[in-house]
Amino acid sequence: MTKLTLRAVITLPDGSESLPVTVVGRDAWLLDQLIEVGSRGLTSIERPAPRIAHYCWKLRGFGFDIDTEYEEHAGPFPGKHGRYRLLSKVRIIADSRKAVAA
Repeated sequence: MTKLTLRAVITLPDGSESLPVTVVGRDAWLLDQLIEVGSRGLTSIERPAPRIAHYCWKLRGFGFDIDTEYEEHAGPFPGKHGRYRLLSKVRIIADSRKAVAA
């Protein structure tokens, strides 16, 4: 099985687009999830994954603007968790799940 690969461009503040960015594996999975949920954002409680905060950190390194808002949660292990929202306008230009057969 090949890893999910997304190629994207980010709309910059001046309205121009970034150079294409290639994101692979879990980083691509999280980018896809952030695009899917939109302004609602997501948490690791809603989308269990080993290291969502780390994937966000890596995506930020690629130039994606991702906001983190901390929310409290109850239960047997009360505390806080992050809700992550993609603030960048992103256009996917290639998706390995939609690759054209040769």
